[in-house]
Amino acid sequence: MTMRISQAGLDLLKRFEGCELKAYPDPASELGRACTAAGYSLRSYFKLKGWKDLSGKPWTIGYGETSPEVVEGLKITAEEAEALLARRLETEFEPGVRAAIGGNACTQGQFDALVCLAYNIGVRALTGSTLIKLFRAGKVREASQQFDLWTKAGGKVMAGLVKRRAAEKELFNAKAN
Repeated sequence: MTMRISQAGLDLLKRFEGCELKAYPDPASELGRACTAAGYSLRSYFKLKGWKDLSGKPWTIGYGETSPEVVEGLKITAEEAEALLARRLETEFEPGVRAAIGGNACTQGQFDALVCLAYNIGVRALTGSTLIKLFRAGKVREASQQFDLWTKAGGKVMAGLVKRRAAEKELFNAKAN
């Protein structure tokens, strides 16, 4: 049977991704950095003087969707956000995690945590990580400690990432039922 993200994993991912039904600029984009510097939330980018002259790419919508179709001003429904998330999990993140762990057995909690992490950092980053190398070598405890290292964005430790990684690590270490 092919492993899929469970409801617990999905709930964790959704909690940390949040759902936005109107496109907003990427935090690392020119526009995102300008918003942060000016004290504006990313969702209030249009209040920033000269915002139209700055790039917000990649624009984000739903539960972190950043495909080329996501552009400034795009709005979607909650149902569309759910469908986008389900499609990306099924076609990109679940298969990516299954490939990354190879033939190694894993618990549902481990799989869920790895999918949640991959959704945030990307399948490529997860696949090449020390976390995966340790997991594949059977060093599960050491692998779980690697979650603590993925807490930076733009070179800075981010409180939200610290909380997310702690929750992912807890799920990863949960005893199988």
